[in-house]
Parts: sequence; structure tokens; C-alpha cells
Amino acid sequence: MPYLMKNFLIYTLATITGIILASLLFFITIISSLSVMVASGEKPVSITSNSVLILNTGVMIPDRTDPNPFAGFDIINMTMIQSPGLNDILRNLDKAAVDPKIKGVLIENGLIESGWATTEELRSALKKFREESGKFVIAYSDYILLQEAYYLSTIADKIYINPSSMVDFKGLSGDVMFYKKALEKIGVDVQIIRHGKFKGAVEPFMLDKLSDENREQIKDYVGSIWNHAIKMISESRGIPEGELNLLADKLSGYIAEGALESRLVDGLLFRDQLYDTLKILSGLTTDDKIGLVQMAKYTKVPGSRKASTSKNRISVIYASGTITMGKGNEYNIGGNNYADIIRKERKDSSVKAIVVRVNSPGGVDIASDMIWRELKLAAEVKPVVISMGNYAASGGYYISAPGTKIYTNSTTITGSIGVFGLIPNAEKLLEQKLGITHETVNTNENSDFISLFRPMERYEKEVMQMRVEKIYADFVTKVAEGRNKSFESVDSIGQGRVWSGTSALKLGLTDEIGGLRDAISGAARLAGLDSLYSVRELPAVEDPYTKLINQLSGNIKMNMLKKELGESYRFYNEIKDISTISGIQARLPYYIDIH
Repeated sequence: MPYLMKNFLIYTLATITGIILASLLFFITIISSLSVMVASGEKPVSITSNSVLILNTGVMIPDRTDPNPFAGFDIINMTMIQSPGLNDILRNLDKAAVDPKIKGVLIENGLIESGWATTEELRSALKKFREESGKFVIAYSDYILLQEAYYLSTIADKIYINPSSMVDFKGLSGDVMFYKKALEKIGVDVQIIRHGKFKGAVEPFMLDKLSDENREQIKDYVGSIWNHAIKMISESRGIPEGELNLLADKLSGYIAEGALESRLVDGLLFRDQLYDTLKILSGLTTDDKIGLVQMAKYTKVPGSRKASTSKNRISVIYASGTITMGKGNEYNIGGNNYADIIRKERKDSSVKAIVVRVNSPGGVDIASDMIWRELKLAAEVKPVVISMGNYAASGGYYISAPGTKIYTNSTTITGSIGVFGLIPNAEKLLEQKLGITHETVNTNENSDFISLFRPMERYEKEVMQMRVEKIYADFVTKVAEGRNKSFESVDSIGQGRVWSGTSALKLGLTDEIGGLRDAISGAARLAGLDSLYSVRELPAVEDPYTKLINQLSGNIKMNMLKKELGESYRFYNEIKDISTISGIQARLPYYIDIH
């Protein structure tokens, strides 16, 4: 028996050792492979003459290219798929306009949408590229040309689709999900304190359908976005606005021939015919080879213009995601972290202006206030320019309010000046569903305020309501101060109501229609700078190797979930985010999918 036990231990230890060594070898192999990928990606690349730059809209386009070189690494398939951000795409289009090797741009439309404001900026940049360079822009879709992608494509010289494809041109709709019945089924009661008749952020937790006020505001800003899109499409395609709405009503684009007959597109081409068309436009014959250059690769191509060596600098701070407390991460806005970054840029004498790119539905009120304070202090000593992306609402607008100047896209979702408190009561869930009881011993009358294990008492609700009212009044006061308006004026357009960028400009919540590039140029003018200035993008890049080690398991899990859930991955993220909402929030009403 001792002999058998000894052999058992030997074999067991050998097996464990083998597993550990194999795991280490696998990990080292991954690190080595990625290091080679990163090293090769950092080297400058060259392209051939008669090339066409590819703008792929079938991937999510963030405001800023993820600085993590492993961001596009698919550990399941061991492939690297890089997705450049809006910042790099805009720079690449400027570079391509004067690059003699680039003959034009091909818009490759896909099934993932990046948001109407992002699309608006890309459309403006492509328009500038066409007008200033005289080069062609062609749009193409293999499967279905979604409305957002179609809006972008209408800036092209020609729009082509596969003969079996279709154009999703039908008008906009806004979908809102309600969680009230689902929460009731699992025994969770959500206690809500709010201010503002339009503060619909809490409606999914207390109703099972839209209130009249909420329906009114959704109809207003979705209608505003659609009217703007129709106007721009009409100008580009030469089709009257009334006729475009009629085509949308009749779903005229859902058969390829109908889309062509209605002049929504210019031709029905298979991919080989598309490539022949691109060759001819590039001055080649159909027998020649054409260079198709991906946007991520073109980022590595050196530009003809030398980088500025000026000591004068403009800092561009990207604030994307939900506003949270603490440091946060690359997917949200940590109040403490961003306050530190802004403070540092304020004190840096070489920084002549600050641009903050806000793409946020809001979040925790305290974190928003921390960022607001630092931006206000910065605006007192140097220009602070705000560039609004897809969303700059509620807390996202709160942090924008002290800006010297605010730029917005016509299709930006903004406003939502309002506050709410949300306290879940899980008593029924614990006791009736899980069989868990709970008892509390207090030293004082309200020692267990706020409790997740019982409903709020009347006095506790009154205290919470006072806090919500105080924060709302503070919100309105700060907006009034930043926008040079009266409290009553801001309150009348506040109350939690959401506005489109077009409406926000008319109401004086913003100063000018424009994108990120316009904001940077505007900041330079306000700072009295000529064209000689450098741009630094923040937050700073974290060491990629350390980041990989910390996030490897998380990336594996995320990629596996994406593959398993497909399009439903968005709903998983929404529900996961909802689970973190508690306490006082300055945040965009619900999750609205405009499509």
C-alpha cells in the first residue's frame, strides 16, 4: 500500500507539473506571437501606386483608436483585427487627400453601426476629402445597406450594391426595453426618487410602456435626426425630401431593383465588377492589379507633412462611456482619474487649450461634479472646448457645461438635464425566491439607511427627494452659469428632457455644429495659435504587456460571449450595466436603440 501511495503521489505531482509547464509554455507562446505582431505593426509601411483606401463601416468605430496593440486580438482564432478610431480615420483622410498613391476611397458597408454622430463626422470628412482632393469616393454593400450606413454612403460619387442586396431605408424608430415585469418576477422592487417630468431614465423600472411625456421627447429628437438626414440625403442624391419620405414609407429599397429604380443607388454590381470599376477610376485597366489599403494599415504610412515641433500643445481628452467613481477603465470615465488628468493639463504651461471629446450618457453625480470642477478651473486660465459625440447627455452634459465653447453634431443626443435616485429592494428576492431571511440591529433610528433588504420609510424617501432636488438645482445653476442663461430658462428646457444636437443649438445649450476636428481648430483659434501646434491625446496609454497579463482571462471570456451571443451581446452588456445602477444618478434616459 505505501508503494502504491508513493507512485500515486509521484504521478499526481508529475501531472500537475506538466499542466503548469504546458500552461506557461502556452502563455509564453501567446506573448511571443503578440510581441511579433506588435513589433511589425509599429514599423512604417509603404503602399503601391494606384491604391484605394478602404473605410470599413462594418466594425464599431470608437472615438479614439484603442492604444492597446492587443485590442484587436482574437485569442480564440489567434488573429489580429485592428479597428481604427475616428481620430485616426480623420487623420488618414487628410493624409490620403494629398497622397498621390491614393486614388480614391471605398466605403465598405457592414452590419455594425457606430452611432449617428460618428457617422455624421465621417460623412463630413469624406465630403471634405472629395471636394479638396478631387478624388473619387465609392460606396458598396454586399448584403444589406443599413440606414446609418446609407446616410454615410450618400456622400459618395456612386453607391453600388450586390444584385441580391437591399437598402434599409424606412425612417427611424426608437426601441426602449422595460424591466418592471421581469424585476417583479424575481422579487425585486425598485424604489425611485426623481425630478423632472421628462426624466425617463427610471421608466423602464416603474412602467411597462412609455409615458406620454417620454413618447413626446423620443418622437421629437428621433424626428429631428431623421429630418436632418433626409435634408442631407436630398442634397447629395438630388431627390426631393418629400419623395424620399415616400420611398421610405413604401420600403422601396428592400428589392435591389427597386432601390436602383428609385435612385437610392446607382448600380447593381457583383464584387468582381466593383473591383473592375475601381481599377478604371484609378486609371488602370481591368487586367491590372489594384492596391486595396485597409485603414489600420494606412495609419502606419508616413505622411508628407512633418509633425509640428512647436512647444505649444493642445490636449485632447477622450471621455467615453458611463461616468463612474474611482479610476475607471478604457470603457468608462473614472471621476477621480479624469479630474487628475484635467488638473495636470491645467497646470501645464505648454498646454494652451484643452479639448474634451464627450461621448457619455452620464452616470454617478459625484463623479460628474468632480470632473465639472476641474474643467471649470481649467476654463478660467485657458480655453476648454467640448466636442460632443453620439451622446453627451445628463452627466455627459453636466461635465460639458463649463466649456468655453461647445461643438455638437446635428445627430448628437444631448441635454437630459435631470437627476434621479434608484434604490432596489431585494427583500422578496432573498426571502421568497432564495429562502434567505435578514435581520438588522441599529444603534440609531436610521442606521441602516439605505438598505437593500427592506422598503424605504416615508422619512427616508423625503430625505432622498431633498437630495435629488438639491442636485438638480445645482445642475441647473451650473448650466445657467456656463451658458450665461437664467435659472428659469435652463429649468424650462431641463426637467430631464433629451434633445438632438440641432435642437440643442437652437436652445443655446451648444454653440456650433461641428465635429472633433472643428473643435481642435476652434481651440487653437481661441488660444491664439497658428497652425504650428502639437496635439496630445489623453488618457495616457497603459503599458500593453502589463495590460495583457491583467486582462487576458477577461478578453477570453468576452470573446467567447460575443461568439455565443452574437447580436444579443448588446443586451447582455445593457443588463450588466443596469446591475451597477444604484443611488443618485445623472444619466441618459434608458437605453434607446435608434435604427
